[in-house]
Amino acid sequence: MIEVRVLTGADLDAALDDVARLRINVFREWPYLYDGDFEYERNYLSAYRENPAAVLVGAFDGTSLIGAATGTPMLDHADEFASAFGGLKWDLSKVFYCAESVLLVEYRGHGIGHKFFDLREVHACRLGCDKVAFCAVIRPENHPLRPQSYRSLDAFWLKRGYQPLPDVVAQFKWKDIDASDETQKPLQFWAHDLHV
Repeated sequence: MIEVRVLTGADLDAALDDVARLRINVFREWPYLYDGDFEYERNYLSAYRENPAAVLVGAFDGTSLIGAATGTPMLDHADEFASAFGGLKWDLSKVFYCAESVLLVEYRGHGIGHKFFDLREVHACRLGCDKVAFCAVIRPENHPLRPQSYRSLDAFWLKRGYQPLPDVVAQFKWKDIDASDETQKPLQFWAHDLHV
């Protein structure tokens, strides 16, 4: 029986190290290929403890954390992300940013991803946001590490009402698993209007 719930207080504190490990594990996969560092992850995730407007959703199989999703108001996240919206006349104080959804591979395809979005969208509505956005890394079709079996999540996002935003692309650096240095990556933003 999988339980998906918003984590707060002591439950949130207790889960952060496991969320860090999940991020490192899941983001090693295509298309992120992220060569994660545990101390960096712990530091990054501390923002979810310190920001009352942030949300952390956990998916549990018994007592084991097998997935997590996070989000914050857009203006509380990295400047590189908010600056990508410069060409739009949006009030970014009303945009909620869904940062990551990470789920162990054996638990995918059972509706947990929908619950991750549902709970973050409810949280965004409570904050008075009228839009939800996220971004996904853009990789070339002929990338040497692209698995032949890879299936894009575009259909899942479109089904939930999200659309890619033309020319709204952030740039962010990380080290790929096959690289020695960090390199800049383009990330395509998608967004969806909330009906509040």
